[in-house]
Amino acid sequence: MGDTWTGEKVRLRGVEPEDWRGFRDLARDLDGVRAADLVQPPRSDEGFRAWTAERAGRPPGGEAFRLVVEVVADGSFAGAVTVGETDRRAGRFRIGVEIGRGHRRRGYAAEAVSLLLAYQFSEERLHKCEVEVYAFNEASLALFRGVGFVEEGRLRDHEFLAGAHHDVVLLGITAPEYRSAATG
Repeated sequence: MGDTWTGEKVRLRGVEPEDWRGFRDLARDLDGVRAADLVQPPRSDEGFRAWTAERAGRPPGGEAFRLVVEVVADGSFAGAVTVGETDRRAGRFRIGVEIGRGHRRRGYAAEAVSLLLAYQFSEERLHKCEVEVYAFNEASLALFRGVGFVEEGRLRDHEFLAGAHHDVVLLGITAPEYRSAATG
């Protein structure tokens, strides 16, 4: 039994007030934001400080939470993972992951997602994780498929962003599927 929150490359940790610059940089990466969410109007540095301080003061865990993805080698802020839309009765939850431009394509997202899934399936006794990915976001589709997620469906012309409607791909993984992929 190792450290639940630390892999070979990344550590998942709680949000600290000084993480505001990392979250600001994620929000300013419009290509990254557009691949996962809606582009928002610019926020001030003070707005990021207040937003991050409020999140740092929240109790850990629960039905929805956010953790920082930190690089083990140097302690740098690489991004964040989120859990949301938890349905304990059905045993389902959704996750998201954001990795900053300078930290992409190094395996950080895959390891962060794996650490989060291991916790949710083993410690929280949840059964299934779901994600929604824009069909044009090939990097995220490859990431989740590589971790063991299976495509469960497609919502055609489901979301509007950047001046057009886009399909959303639904992917899921169950606890037994994750355990099989993690050990196989």
